[in-house]
Amino acid sequence: MKVEHHCGLSTLNSQPSTHTTSLKILIVTPAPPGSRTGNRVTALRWARLLRQLGHRVTIDTQFDGRDCDFLVALHARRSAKSIEHFRRVHPNRPAILALTGTDLYGDIHRNETARRSLQRASRLILLQPHGLTQLPKPLRRKTRVIFQSVDRPRHRPEPLKTVFEVCVIGHLRPVKDPFRAAMSARLLPAESRIRIIQIGSALSSAMEEQAHREAARNSRYRWLGELPHWKTRQRLARSRLLVLSSKLEGGANVISEALAACVPVVSSRISGSIGLLGDDYPGYFPVGDTRCLAELLERVENDPPFYRELSRRCKLLAPLVEPARERESWRQLLAEFKTDGEEAP
Repeated sequence: MKVEHHCGLSTLNSQPSTHTTSLKILIVTPAPPGSRTGNRVTALRWARLLRQLGHRVTIDTQFDGRDCDFLVALHARRSAKSIEHFRRVHPNRPAILALTGTDLYGDIHRNETARRSLQRASRLILLQPHGLTQLPKPLRRKTRVIFQSVDRPRHRPEPLKTVFEVCVIGHLRPVKDPFRAAMSARLLPAESRIRIIQIGSALSSAMEEQAHREAARNSRYRWLGELPHWKTRQRLARSRLLVLSSKLEGGANVISEALAACVPVVSSRISGSIGLLGDDYPGYFPVGDTRCLAELLERVENDPPFYRELSRRCKLLAPLVEPARERESWRQLLAEFKTDGEEAP
């Protein structure tokens, strides 16, 4: 399937648009308050954008029978009970399901509960268009693509001159393959100035121990742990490169962060990244391929035309992550239904 970045979207207005009626919208996410996981970050951002459109928005971990015009649920399997309950209580009102990476590349192919959620939802949301390849063709008609947005930094700090900083951002867990960049850095020639800066909390003691071991034996690697979001964005903006080494992603928000900051990206060749960067993006490496990533890092550092091409491609993609675009995508989606929140025929 050829990926079109304009999928499901149209021309934007520069100012927020309002719906004819202020709707009561409930966003359900399995991630609890205080969580910094992608699902919670997405829910908070969508709540902000929907409020800008004039709606009343609540975030919760489940639907409890309350009166609301729209349900927006993240995660087909983990929010399945909420979708089912909402359909019983409000059978004629829209239930919108946002599909995560776990949904797209796992649960919907082997879990009946997740598949039922796909059928019950009025609309499906993907964070990048390559995810359409994972859906049965009959479901694609009710699927919309909404790219995750990020405010552009007011200014980009100057990169360090003494080292070539490469940023890796995300919680340390197996699906992220978090130490691939660090292992690749060990293979670089002695004269390389590359330093891997890893940001994100360890979600298990084993991951924490591995991060400490890697830092102790690898002079090119430093783990900073979890940082406040503003500081993470600042470190990313100062970096010369972002590496995403995940085994799967629904549509990594950290790529949106990099595009907004004009930081070029090197990524494992996975569907979630192809949907954001394009099939012909030159900065991919095979999942789990340490040597290939090392060769790519060495080329990024030592081949200025290649580095400029990665930078050029990422700058061209930056409009995808403008907040006005994401807000307009939501306005268009809600406009597909009656103004009272009921499903249109």
